[in-house]
Formats: sequence, structure tokens, C-alpha cells
Amino acid sequence: MIDIAQLTVRPDVSIRDALVRLDRSRLQVVFVEDADGRLVGAVSDGDVRRGLLAGAGLDDRVGAVMNSSPATVGPTATQDDVDALKSARGIRIVAVVDGDGRMIDVVGEGERIATPLETPVVLMAGGRGQRLYPLTKDIPKPLVPVGDAPMIDIIVGRLQAQGFRRVHISVNHLGHLIEEHLGDGARFGLEVSYLHETAPLGTAGALAQLKDAVQSEFVVMNSDLLTEVDLRRMLDFHRRTNGTATIGVREYGFEIPFGVVRRDGDRVTALAEKPLHTELVSAGIYVLEPPALASLEVDEYCDMPTLLSRLIAERRRVGAFEIHEEWIDVGRPEDLERARRARERSGR
Repeated sequence: MIDIAQLTVRPDVSIRDALVRLDRSRLQVVFVEDADGRLVGAVSDGDVRRGLLAGAGLDDRVGAVMNSSPATVGPTATQDDVDALKSARGIRIVAVVDGDGRMIDVVGEGERIATPLETPVVLMAGGRGQRLYPLTKDIPKPLVPVGDAPMIDIIVGRLQAQGFRRVHISVNHLGHLIEEHLGDGARFGLEVSYLHETAPLGTAGALAQLKDAVQSEFVVMNSDLLTEVDLRRMLDFHRRTNGTATIGVREYGFEIPFGVVRRDGDRVTALAEKPLHTELVSAGIYVLEPPALASLEVDEYCDMPTLLSRLIAERRRVGAFEIHEEWIDVGRPEDLERARRARERSGR
């Protein structure tokens, strides 16, 4: 979510001061709010130029040159609503306002709406992170720094930016440190609660604690994944396909380091030198419906492949959603270094 305060001015500030704020805005627009914080206008460079040509001075109020009918959508708007409004008005930027007319987000060019979602997210954070030892000797893997922030901070920050508000975190190994660090999630704009594992329960076992707590679909995600995947698109796919579960999948390529011989009986039919094979692999991100949890028992071990295999055996629909965005499974020291380089490049 964008820092709204950096994009807003009051109607009585000077055009000169508004231009300073406009120069700093990556969206090339500033929004005008009244004394009660309600959106009353927007100002772009073009609005200022037109005002100056009409005789306004730099020390005049910005309210005199603002567009008093900025493009807005409500908090329940869909991406289709935003796209239709942009197309109809020939604009690049839409403000999202709440029921009182106060701005809660901005959707810029090429961005997707991030209005609050009721869909909860479960982060599986109970593992020991043994492949990152000794980094995980005294802290759980989700607290391992990636650049200037712990991995879990980056993950929950990205969830919040996409509009998610409710996060359940399964904890076991050094889980108290995660709880102390995140608390109730308020500083991230989230509502965070915890699923406590008294013993390692696998990648799905802790979900049994949610049986009476979820009434609709929810997202499950491993807490060692740094990814730019648009979870809203994954949710849209899941809803369209009416599945009991959806698995996020990625293509994984691997090279056989030898010449491969193909034969018919004892007759060689072809040779391939170090061929590259590709397979679809699970990306550690899932969307589940409440019925998917029926076979789980509290405090009973279950991994996600076992749970999904049960659903397939029951002839439940399990869909595959392809992920093409950046995706790094931070399981090994070399993966951690790759994640740090990626964060350094992107700044996110």
C-alpha cells in the first residue's frame, strides 16, 4: 500500500508547495484532501500548466487549479472496475476511497488494486531451517535477514501491499521469537495470530487448528519464499475453476549431465547429449477450501503432498496455477545470497 501522506496536500497550500510535492511523486500526481481527510481533488503537472496559462500565480491556492473530479473507486472494487474506469476516462491513476471519501490506496499505471481482502493467509513457519545452519542456530529461519530486513518482514509486507489483512502463522522451532518480533501485526497493518505446534506437524498438519475458524477459501504459503506472485490473480483463478484446492506451480529445468541413449530393444534409435528436462514443481503456495481440511486431525503430522493426494483420490478438483514472477525458495545459503542480491536490485 502506498504512503498516502506523501501524495496529499490541503486545498489552501500554494501551487508552489504543491509542485514540490508533485516533483517527488512517483505517480506524477498529488491528491487534495480537505481538513477532514476527504478527497476533494487531484493535481497533475498538466493541471498546474493550465492554471498558470489561465492567469494563476505560484503563490495562489492549489485548490484553484485542481481537478475537482478525480477518478475514484470504492474499497470493494475489482480490478475489472479499475481497468474499465481507466479506459473510459483515458487515465493512468485511480484513487481508492473508503465509505467516507477518504483515500486508502492509489492504483497507478500497470498496478493492480490492493483493496482489503477478507481472505486469510497462513504462513507455515514451524520448520527448523537446518539447511541454513548455523544462521538458524539461535533464530528461526523466517527471522534470517535478507538485506536490511528479516525474511518474514518482507513476506508480510508484500501480503499487506496486496490487500491481505488477516495472517495466521504456524510456529514451533523458536516460535516465540517470531511472536515477539511480529506481535499482533499492527505495525504492518495486519491482524496476526498464531497456530502453535507442540511438535513438528509437517507442511499441512497445523491447518487442522483452522477447521472451525475458516468459512471460505484461504491461502497457505511457506514462510521461506520470497516471491512477487500476484496472489489476487491466483485467488481469481481458484474461484473461476471451482476447485477444492489450487497449487501454485513453476517450471523447473534440469540437465542430465550425460549423453542419453534411446533404444528399441537392443537397437539404439537416438542419442541426446546432456538434454534439458523441464517439470512442473510445487511452488509452496496453495489456495484451499474448508472441505480440504476434513481429513486433518489436531496435533497429527501431515505434509501438503499427502493432503493434496487425498483430495485427488477423493476426486476433488485440484487446480494448477502457473507462477511466472520472481520466486526464490530460501532453503540453502546460495538461495539466501540470491535473495539478497535480488532485494538489493529491486529495493523491495
